[in-house]
Amino acid sequence: MSTPARRARPVAPAVLALRRLPNPRLTGIGAGLFAAAAMFVLACVDRLLFDASAVVFGVLFLPVSALTAFWVRPADLVTAPISVPIAFAVGIIPISGGTGGFGGQTMAVVTALAVHAGWLYGGTLVAGLIATVRKVRLMRARQRRMLLAAQTSRAPAGPPRSPRPEGQAPRPAGQAPRRRQR
Repeated sequence: MSTPARRARPVAPAVLALRRLPNPRLTGIGAGLFAAAAMFVLACVDRLLFDASAVVFGVLFLPVSALTAFWVRPADLVTAPISVPIAFAVGIIPISGGTGGFGGQTMAVVTALAVHAGWLYGGTLVAGLIATVRKVRLMRARQRRMLLAAQTSRAPAGPPRSPRPEGQAPRPAGQAPRRRQR
């Protein structure tokens, strides 16, 4: 009796929509630059449209953190949770509201980072969780591939063959092989 053909399961519309999105693979530096540039641009838009609202900036930081963690290439997964806080700090410069030169602007940025640390931790947590899940999935896929390769490369069933010629006894541990005499 033959087995029925594998039926294709219906795919959810949300999954189809996600598959249509771009799927770039950024290096660690590229992901950091993407996050920093995106947060700076979003902060400038926030300042123009929403009068430098920290809540709008924080809410926009969460999807940028997620995209950064999704788009970084597998070899650089560890950089996602490191680059997102830096991007938050770069993005908060336009909305910090500092005056009085470099010192005043620096104090405003430091104060804004301290006051809005919840958004900073939240975005870092999002990036860290996504990177961790991706890494675990990659490790499991690699383990499955290795197990499959080991199963397919096994020799056919039968008694194991000895590399020694018949009649030759195994040598004791630590003893060098004897030279053949001619």
